[in-house]
Amino acid sequence: MKPTLPLLVACLLTSLTATAQYNPIQFGLQLSPSFSWMGTDNNLIESDGTNLGLKLGLIAEYYFQDNYSIHTGLNVHFNSGGALRYDEQFTEVDIWGESLAETLTTRPTPAQLSGKTFDYNLQFVEIPLGLTLRTREFGYIRYFVQPAFTLGILSGSRGSIRNASFIDSDENFKISSEVNALNLSWGLGGGIEYAISTSSSLIGGLAFQSGIFDLTSDGDTQLLRQGRGPAEDNSKGRVNSLTIMLGIMF
Repeated sequence: MKPTLPLLVACLLTSLTATAQYNPIQFGLQLSPSFSWMGTDNNLIESDGTNLGLKLGLIAEYYFQDNYSIHTGLNVHFNSGGALRYDEQFTEVDIWGESLAETLTTRPTPAQLSGKTFDYNLQFVEIPLGLTLRTREFGYIRYFVQPAFTLGILSGSRGSIRNASFIDSDENFKISSEVNALNLSWGLGGGIEYAISTSSSLIGGLAFQSGIFDLTSDGDTQLLRQGRGPAEDNSKGRVNSLTIMLGIMF
């Protein structure tokens, strides 16, 4: 039985050494263009525009095996959002009431808002959490996929209304009371990692992100269609985005 102890110690040291090889922590930076749009579960509220934005922030990765890691970070997503158009079948559209009352001396009637497009220009502080699954190296290149969840904290919100006679289309105003402060989304990305040194690499790829939470605040919102009574707008407005991932790990 005596040889068993040295054997166990050797196995433990071997395991620890292998684990140490698979547990480096890497950091990186990203500067990634994004295209975002909004959608709802109401077919009379249509997506009507795409926002060109930018993701800027830090990346952190913890390797638990040679080709597998947990990634997180801290990003600022500029100019996220999109546009929603309320169909003309709504004879009255009573939304953004508080924001319009603060912006205009005379608040428009619900009938004046029918058929109009509402633009959301949003900024989020994002905290992603997910996995990065890599292939083995092919020369200087490795391929990867990244499933992830992202928590978004609203840090800025501006809005505008298109095709309205009572306000200029290029006039932006605060809509913080019309947007929920938190946004949770799921996403899937993929791309290539190109090694430029033993410890640094360039990253390029595409990532899709889709909101889970209702982003639009439905407080005091009412829609009216001919032949129907007023109903609260319980539709879920979600923001989606497609990001061109550009970054460097070191």
